[in-house]
Amino acid sequence: MKGMKVLKNSNVDKFSDHSLILRHYANDLDSQLLNTVNHVAEQSAFRNMQTPSGRFIRAAMTNCGKYGWISDKSGYRYDKTDPKTNKSWPEMPEVFKTLAKRAANDAGYNNFESNACLINRYTEKIGMSLHQDKDENDFTHPIVSVSLGVSIIFLFGGLTRKEKVMAKELKHGDVVVWGGPDRLRFHGVRPLKRGVHPLVGAARINLTLRRAS
Repeated sequence: MKGMKVLKNSNVDKFSDHSLILRHYANDLDSQLLNTVNHVAEQSAFRNMQTPSGRFIRAAMTNCGKYGWISDKSGYRYDKTDPKTNKSWPEMPEVFKTLAKRAANDAGYNNFESNACLINRYTEKIGMSLHQDKDENDFTHPIVSVSLGVSIIFLFGGLTRKEKVMAKELKHGDVVVWGGPDRLRFHGVRPLKRGVHPLVGAARINLTLRRAS
C-alpha cells in the first residue's frame, strides 16, 4: 500500500494511516446485502461455534465463499466444507465481493479479492472479546468489515493486548478497513445494547471479508 487515499465527499474516520472507517459506505446496498445474508443462512445456518476450550462463542456465525472460518475442539481454522452440512460453503455473493474490493481500493489497498466471508449475528448483550485475525495464510491482504443493524462500539487495539484500545461507534452501513502494519491489531466489540433497526430488528449483522488463502 502506498498510502491512504483521501475520499472526496465521504465521511472518513481514521484509526491510523492504515486503518479507517468509511461512514455510511454500504447504506445504498443494505437491503440487497441483508437479503443475500438470508439466502446464505438458508444454505448454511447460523450457529454458535465451540472454542478449543469447550466454550461456545456467543455470537451466531455462518460463512460464504471458497473458505469458511470454523472453530471446534480441534482449533481455529479455515475449511472448504461446512461441518454442519458436509457441503461446500455457499458461493460468495457478487455484491459482497464487489463491495469489499471497492472499499479496500478506496482505503488504498488495491486489487483485493476476498475468498472468505464470516457473517456474525449479534443480539442484545452479545459482544466479541479482543482478538487477532491470524488464521489466514497471507497477512498482506486487508480485512474489510461491514456493519448492518443496531449500532455497536468497535474496539481497536495494538499488536499486543497491553496497548491502548480505541473505541468508536459503528453504525448501520459503516465499513471498517484495516491492513498493512495494522493487519494483526487486536480488535473486538462491546456487548450490543438494546435497540431496534428498521431492517435488521434487534440485532447487528457483521460481514468480515478477507483473503483466507
